[in-house]
Amino acid sequence: MKITRHGEAQQTTGEPPMIGHTLPNFTVQTADKTSLTATDFSGQYTLLSVVPDINTRVCSIQTKHFNQDMDEFMGVNFFTISTNTTDEQQQWCAAEGVKNMQLVSDQAHEFGEALGLFVAANGTDARSVWIIDPTGKIVYRQLIEEQTDEPDYQSAMAYLEAHASR
Repeated sequence: MKITRHGEAQQTTGEPPMIGHTLPNFTVQTADKTSLTATDFSGQYTLLSVVPDINTRVCSIQTKHFNQDMDEFMGVNFFTISTNTTDEQQQWCAAEGVKNMQLVSDQAHEFGEALGLFVAANGTDARSVWIIDPTGKIVYRQLIEEQTDEPDYQSAMAYLEAHASR
């Protein structure tokens, strides 16, 4: 997939799966070093907010925004995925006062490779937002072409409002 970062063209290692496809298999790590796989994201609606680097301005804004939004949805899992280490993610959470959003690490690039989001040139995953339904199917995706742009938060929240319990 072609993206840009500060207007400069970049390429991901693949093409992201379409709406209706099952979330491909991958492994990411939680703060306590527990492994999560695609099957761990089924059973209820799940919003996956993918950011290239949690320690950058737009990634921080995106994560804090979804952290606030998640308070409205009791029956929805919210995760931020970045290629930062779990230690970097926990340091960011402590510095920013983020307690609800679950950050998971794709330091091994399995998630990015499986979803066609990994940008080998800089070792990050492309900014995107995904909603997975309780059966593990992708029901919403937002691929951000210019990586310094924020996602359309309202669109993702409107999808959840229409389909998930609050």
